[in-house]
Amino acid sequence: MSMRFVRSHDVEIATEAFGDSAHPPVLLIMGGMASMLWWRERFCRQLAERGRFVIRYDQRDTGLSTKYPPGRPGYAFDDAVDDVIRVLDCYGISAAHVVGMSLGGMVGQAAALKHPERVRSLTAISSSPIGMNTSHLPESGRAWMDHMNVEVDGTNRAEAVAYMVEDARLVASTAHPFERAETGAFIERDFDRSDGYLSATNHSILFEISDAWQGRLHEMKVPLLVIHGTADPVFPAEHGAALVAAVNGAKLVEISGGGHELHPADWDEIISTITKHTNTHPND
Repeated sequence: MSMRFVRSHDVEIATEAFGDSAHPPVLLIMGGMASMLWWRERFCRQLAERGRFVIRYDQRDTGLSTKYPPGRPGYAFDDAVDDVIRVLDCYGISAAHVVGMSLGGMVGQAAALKHPERVRSLTAISSSPIGMNTSHLPESGRAWMDHMNVEVDGTNRAEAVAYMVEDARLVASTAHPFERAETGAFIERDFDRSDGYLSATNHSILFEISDAWQGRLHEMKVPLLVIHGTADPVFPAEHGAALVAAVNGAKLVEISGGGHELHPADWDEIISTITKHTNTHPND
């Protein structure tokens, strides 16, 4: 495991790599308000052990990357897309397999459309299609939406951690028990590492996706794999199915009882599926 900072103008992006750089590269993009730690270290190591060079990174306003004052993000969705390429450039990687979780999957879709020569394949986990009308798809679960509307002091460690633990419980798998103590300890580490947890609320700007992406998913030539939990309360399973339907040749793998998370009990299935998807394309 090695850490590296991507520096571009006034932006720093913290990254971490696992495995042999001679192996096919896999770039992991985490979702909204979540640092790269949410790609758990053991998950990354297990994927690297399957013969992949795995890179995870903190998107802006999370972890150790550049932060902006809450409510004043100095970036937009397209900047998050270009950050994907900045990370690849920093590692001297001409093209990588991209795996995005939730909002990270949306960023990955745009990267595959804007830079198809840099994206070998795309895996979108618990995500939703960009550039199309999704009003006909099921909305997020009411309990989670009500929780999202709760005001919390993001500078208060105990209050912020308790809020995030409850968030994790509400989006958790229905097939496996929720480990409250382990989740709380993890979120405490994530909070302490961030030194500015409240800035992550700026990620709401990343859901403002410009009209430039409207109606373009049919253009995607990058092999697409969609992994989606059947019990996802944030983006219900129909969102994953809609993404598959919009991209020619896309494949769908459903995680039975899976929520809006990467539950350790599902890692073997998820990692095996990603490994297979990233092992069927040229130059790998």
